[in-house]
Amino acid sequence: MSLSTITALSPLDGRYATKLAALRPIMSEHGYMQRRVQVEVVWFIALSDAGFAEFKPLTIGARAYLLGLIKNFSEADSAAIKEIEKTTNHDVKAVEYWIKSKFEARPELEKASEFVHFACTSEDINNTSHALQLRSGRDQVVLPGLDRIILKLREMAHAFADVPMLSRTHGQTASPTTVGKEMANVLMRLQAASERIAAVKLLGKMNGAVGNYNAHLSAWPGFDWEAFSKKVIETPEPLGLGLTFQPYSIQIEPHDYMAELFDAVARANTILIDLSRDIWGYVSLGYFKQRLKAGEIGSSTMPHKVNPIDFENAEGNLGLANALLRHLSEKLPISRWQRDLTDSTVLRNMGVALGYAALAHASLLTGLNKLELNEEALAADLDASWEVLAEPIQTVMRRYGVQGAYEKLKEVTRGQVVTAEALHGLIRSLEIPQAEKDRLLAMTPGSYTGKAAELARRV
Repeated sequence: MSLSTITALSPLDGRYATKLAALRPIMSEHGYMQRRVQVEVVWFIALSDAGFAEFKPLTIGARAYLLGLIKNFSEADSAAIKEIEKTTNHDVKAVEYWIKSKFEARPELEKASEFVHFACTSEDINNTSHALQLRSGRDQVVLPGLDRIILKLREMAHAFADVPMLSRTHGQTASPTTVGKEMANVLMRLQAASERIAAVKLLGKMNGAVGNYNAHLSAWPGFDWEAFSKKVIETPEPLGLGLTFQPYSIQIEPHDYMAELFDAVARANTILIDLSRDIWGYVSLGYFKQRLKAGEIGSSTMPHKVNPIDFENAEGNLGLANALLRHLSEKLPISRWQRDLTDSTVLRNMGVALGYAALAHASLLTGLNKLELNEEALAADLDASWEVLAEPIQTVMRRYGVQGAYEKLKEVTRGQVVTAEALHGLIRSLEIPQAEKDRLLAMTPGSYTGKAAELARRV
C-alpha cells in the first residue's frame, strides 16, 4: 500500500494534512535533520575561529558554502542521510558522514573534516536541534495561531460590548452580563497564557558525553570550553544558535524547559476547551447562529441541522494535544542515571502534540468566524428571566436598612416563575426613597449588566 493522505496512519498526515503545512517542515524528521546539520555546521565554523593552530579560520567562500548547506537543505538531502543511516544504524553519525561527503573536491574542508562533530556526543546535536525546532514551532505556528484567536475575541468583545446576555451559574439564570464581556474574559486569560508560552527560555547544551567536557579537555586542556560552548549556543543565527545556555546536564539536556513550554501550551489549550464548550452551549441556546455555506450538510437524515462541528473538532483535538503535551512534560525530565533512551522516541512526538494543538486552534478560529449573533434570542431569554432582578432589589433594600431583605426576595422568587408585574408590586411597597423606587422600576434584566460593557470595551 502506498503512503498517501488516505493511507496515512495519523489523521495529521491524512485527513488534516493540508491544514498543517506550516508545521510539517519544522517538526517533521526532515525538519529535525535540517537543524542537526545546522548545529554541526555552526559548531564546525566556530571551532575554526577558536584560535587552534590545527584548525585555521575558514575562508569566506568556505563559510558561505557551509551556511548554504543549511539554507538549501532539501528533502533529497534528508533522503540521502536516511540512506547512510541504513549502514550506520545511527542517525546522528549519518548526518556527520553526509556533511563530510559534501567536502569532497574542496581541499580546505577535506583537510579539516575531522573537526565535524568534534568532541560532541549525539545529544549535543540532538538537544540543540530540538530547541531550534521548538522555537520555530512556537514562534511560527503556535503563537500566531493563538494570536489570531486573541484578535478575533477582541473584535467580538468590542463589537458585542453592549449586547446584554443572561448569565447562567450552575446552569441556572443569574445576573446578566454582555456577550462582549464574556469574550473579554477569555481574551484576557488567553493573552496571559500566550505570554507565558512566549516567555519560556529554550535551552541548549554542548558539553559532551556526561556534561563535563571530558573529550574537549583531553584535546586542549587549557582551553575554556564552557565559555566557547556558551558563545556558540547564545550567539544569534546564523553563526550561533540563538538559544539559552544550559551549564549543568548529564548526557542529555534535562528537558525542564520543554516541560515548562508544553505545560504552558496545555494551559492555553485548557482555556480554549472552556471556550469551545461555552460557545457550543450558546449555539445550542440560539444566542449564536452559524453562517451557512452552500452545499454543506449538517445531518444525513435531519436537513434542518447546522451543527457546531468546528467547536466540537477543536475540543476533541485540544484534548488529544493536552494528553500528549502532559505526557511529554511528565516523562521528558526523567532519565535513569546519566542517560537512558526513553526520551528519544517520545521526543519524536513533539510535532504530533503541537500538530493537534495547531489543528484545534485553526478549527476554533473557523468556528468563531462563522458565528452570527442572534440578538432576538438573547433578548427573549432575558425578558423571560425577571427573577434575576431580585439581586439588585434586595441590595438596595439592604442599603436603606430594610430588615430581612434577602429573605423577603427569596420567598417571592426562589423556584417560582417571576413576572415584571410581581416585582414592580413589591418595589412599590418598599419603604425606601421614591427616587430609588423609580430607578428599580425602570430596571430590566437587559439593563442590569453592571460594568460589563465598559470592561468589554477596555480590553
